[in-house]
Amino acid sequence: MDRTSVVSSNLKSVGYDVNTKILEIEFQNGSVYQYYEVPLNIYEGLMKAPSHGKFFHARIRNVYRYRRIK
Repeated sequence: MDRTSVVSSNLKSVGYDVNTKILEIEFQNGSVYQYYEVPLNIYEGLMKAPSHGKFFHARIRNVYRYRRIK
């Protein structure tokens, strides 16, 4: 999945597949996680948020099923 780099102390890059609703996040420590059944508006909100890390912690982390892939 293609990811877009973001400016964040926690997140490094973010990708989204609209067909599968998979959100993929690479963290600054190099780990990569996929989050499942994430609506498009959540991805768009993450990308537009003034703080990607705060949005992630408030709206994604511990909300969606996930799996570490790297």
